[in-house]
Amino acid sequence: MAADARVVMAMGETVETLAPENLAAPGGHYSHVARFGDLVFTAGQLGIRADGSHTSELGFEDQVRQALDNMLAALRSAGAEPSDILKVTAYIVGVDNWPRFNAVYAEVMGAVRPARTVVPVPQLHYGYLVEVDAVAVRGSAAEPSS
Repeated sequence: MAADARVVMAMGETVETLAPENLAAPGGHYSHVARFGDLVFTAGQLGIRADGSHTSELGFEDQVRQALDNMLAALRSAGAEPSDILKVTAYIVGVDNWPRFNAVYAEVMGAVRPARTVVPVPQLHYGYLVEVDAVAVRGSAAEPSS
């Protein structure tokens, strides 16, 4: 562990946290985005609109679209594009929602296919049915190898 700390210090990088203007203020003690060099990490994004209003009363697919839009907005605020995403984690209420999540996810992400984990959970804050987060590396957009 000490060797890792020396590597980080030798790189001269610091952790930068961001508060994107096009996302509602965080509802707790966290930042929407943390960036370390070219690595970008988003906090879990619910379907909260930029004005702070909730979409938890809307259908599952609408919540997925808003949560993914929020995740992508957070990434873009740090200079990352969808093609820079390395990993997405999705928490969905009810395993039966998995196919519906996958359909909307594929629609929103298009040809971008980062590693992904979907975790069925019993409930999420504010009555939401989906929460997503991502890890990306800025400027990694390269043609995928076969």
